[in-house]
Amino acid sequence: MEREVPMKSIAAALRRERGAAGLSLTEVARRAGIAKSTLSQLESGQGNPSIETLWALSTALKVPFSQLIDPPRPRVQVIRSDEGVAVASAQADYRAVLLAASPPGTRRDIYRIEAEPGNARASDPHMPGVTEHVLLATGRALVGIAGEPVELLPGDYISYPGDLPHVFEALEPSTRAVLVSEHS
Repeated sequence: MEREVPMKSIAAALRRERGAAGLSLTEVARRAGIAKSTLSQLESGQGNPSIETLWALSTALKVPFSQLIDPPRPRVQVIRSDEGVAVASAQADYRAVLLAASPPGTRRDIYRIEAEPGNARASDPHMPGVTEHVLLATGRALVGIAGEPVELLPGDYISYPGDLPHVFEALEPSTRAVLVSEHS
């Protein structure tokens, strides 16, 4: 069973990364475009942040998204198809499940994407230098740079700059993909 967003881990990561950056609550909230009270609640372990809020915070703090949600992992790890930490979108029927965060010395994260038709998942630009790679497993989806998405079928792959606005829109039920976020 997929786990809920690990609020204790997220709260600790937000405090740690904000402190490492030497930024105030006010400054991080301003950079992320969220209310200072929202950030304060998240840092105290309260609330249920959407994927959009966490991406905005990771961009504001200039850290990979996974650094905010990834709890410590064992040396050998198996994540079954119905397991993992899932973060949902506030704007679409879309969930990202972190499969592997960047280990020290590398700059990539791997996610399993689960999406349903309806609203597209529109992403604001991530940190400069981010490239996203998507391999569609099932269903059909429009994926890529906002205004220029490409229709993908099972087995199709796309790579695009994640530091530009981009979109993932499921066109069929039970659309599944693997997303690799590469940080240069």
